Parts: sequence; C-alpha cells; structure tokens
Amino acid sequence: MKYSVIGAMAALVATPALAGGIERSNQSMAILFQEGRYLEFGASYAKPDVKGMTDATLGGLPTGNIANSFFTSSISYKADLNDNWSYALILDQPFGADTLYPGSALAGSLGKIDNVMLTGVMRYKFGNGFSAYAGLRSSWTSGEVSLPFLSGYTMSTNTDQAFGYLLGVAYEKPEIALRVALTYNSKLRHKFAATENIGVAPGPIPTTFRTNIPQSVNLEFQTGVAENTLAFGSIRWANWKDFEINPSFYDSLPQTQDPLVAYQKNSVTYTLGVGRRFNENWSGSISVSHDTGNGNPTSNLGPTGKRNSIGIGASYTVDAMTISGGIQYSRIGSARTTLQSNFDDNSAIGAGMRVGFSF
Repeated sequence: MKYSVIGAMAALVATPALAGGIERSNQSMAILFQEGRYLEFGASYAKPDVKGMTDATLGGLPTGNIANSFFTSSISYKADLNDNWSYALILDQPFGADTLYPGSALAGSLGKIDNVMLTGVMRYKFGNGFSAYAGLRSSWTSGEVSLPFLSGYTMSTNTDQAFGYLLGVAYEKPEIALRVALTYNSKLRHKFAATENIGVAPGPIPTTFRTNIPQSVNLEFQTGVAENTLAFGSIRWANWKDFEINPSFYDSLPQTQDPLVAYQKNSVTYTLGVGRRFNENWSGSISVSHDTGNGNPTSNLGPTGKRNSIGIGASYTVDAMTISGGIQYSRIGSARTTLQSNFDDNSAIGAGMRVGFSF
C-alpha cells in the first residue's frame, strides 16, 4: 500500500480552525511524524459572517457583521538527530480575535487579540512503534477593547510573553499507515500591563491583570482502510472556562456585572475525514467537524455558539515539494450575550495553503 495521501491531510489542517474560544488552529503535532528533514510554510484566510440583534433595551436593532476577516501564517521545520531522536520548531498564530460592531447601539465596539506562538519539541522513538515527545512554548499576546456605549471605555495592553510546555505519546504501525498521537498543552499564564480609560475619568488609568490561555488535550489518529485510502480524525478538548479578561477598573464600574470576556463551558472539537491518493502526484480529502461551543451567555466580543464544518483538500507532489490547499465551510450556532443580544444562523468560510519541502 502507498499512503502519500497524508500530504492532503495537511491541507485541511492549514485552514482556520474556527473552533472554541479564540482558537484559530488546532495546534497539531503532525509535523513531528514527517520523514527526514522537512520545511513547511503555511497561510490561511477566514471570512466569518456573524450577525445578531440587540435586546429591546438597546433598541432591538441589527448589529451587522461583527466578525472581521483574518489571515494567519506559519513556518515549521522538522529534522532527525539520529535514528531515535528528532525535533521540530513551529512558529504560528494559534489564537486571536477581531470584532467590530458596525451598527446598533453597540456601534463602534471592538475587541482585538493578537497572538504569536513559538514551539520547540523533541521526540524519542522507543521502538516497536512507540514514541514520546515534549517541548516548550513561548506565547506573545496583546489586546485592545473599545466600548463607546459604556461612557467611551477603552483598554489596551502591552505585548506580554508567557511560557508553557507540552507532553505527548504516540504509536505507529507504518505498514497500515496507523498512527495515534496524544498531546497535552499546558496553560499559558499571561500578566498584562494595560491602560484603561473612560470618558468621565480624569485620564488614562494604568492597571495589570492576568489571563490564561487554557490548557488543552489533542488526540490525533489515522489509519489505512484500503489501498491508497486513509481515514483520519482528531478530538480536541480545551479548558476555556479558565479564560477570562477582566481588568480591575472595568470590573469596578457600576454598569458592569460580567467580565469583558468569559466562557461558561469548555469546548470539545471532533473531526473525522477520509483521504484518497489518486496517482503519483495528486491526493484529496474530505472531512467534517463539530465543535461543542462555549455555552451561554457569552461575551459581546465573541458571540458564537456550536459549529458544524465541512472541508475539502487537495495536494500535489512533485519531486521533494508538496503543495496543499483546502477550503472549509462552517455553520455557527446561536448565541446569547451578557447584554441579551441574540446571534443566529451565522457562518464562516476559510481557505488555506501549505508548501512543504523534504530534504
């Protein structure tokens, strides 16, 4: 059997995750299992369409599309040190948010989170298909908020660096393309220096607050099911109940009863797909996924519910280069915000491309 269709699987990984909380990628460790030395460049684009209706107390008006399109990029490198030891370096943008209300009484309200992550991983092969890996992660994160309806409240942070780690185990049986990998990602504890301001206050107010990028667990698996055909999937759990943005001055305002951003539930994302190798050069794949969402009520800066997605991917391999591309369409479930606004019948589309080189 030949299973070079694995290149097509990477095409779907390249598309934006559009999963729980502020996730923009599933933080896969698949690059660790590439053969030999491997260098990969990735880029993805997402265009969400998230519209709602404010509560009658806020005029009962449509919000317009509050979710801005976004672009992410990544670069990854994997190499072997010897027959047992290998390593990988990953630079990507796994988290982020970009919300702006164009209409209703909330017009001009915005929330933005920028994140860059550098991950270094070492893997050791024990033999008989078993291996373990561990690594460190460095996260650079910043954010800003503007709420004109709340007496012109604004908040902006510095770019804070936080550190975390990952641990994983894997089992492989190459003759049937079987691989199961389990990865734990620790939480990342950010402590931001911020400036808060409000129209009726004497001036900018310096403050500090803590936010955790949550711990998560990824289970990724694949197996050959027929000649040139591969089934694959993943289950990802993330502890989004541990994520909160609640600066001290904002929390002290008499008009506020809830944090700026908080989630009621942790999220689980399920993905299942099949890939097919058509010839020496071309492979394709199709997958479906379901995200359980983060519960209600949710923040007005991220009002999305459960998600159901379908994606297709293709890859073309010539010599040592593989070009992969994929598109994904998502239906976004209903959400109710802390201000009793309702968001229903929304969607998102994403596209991604990766170019990989084997050495």
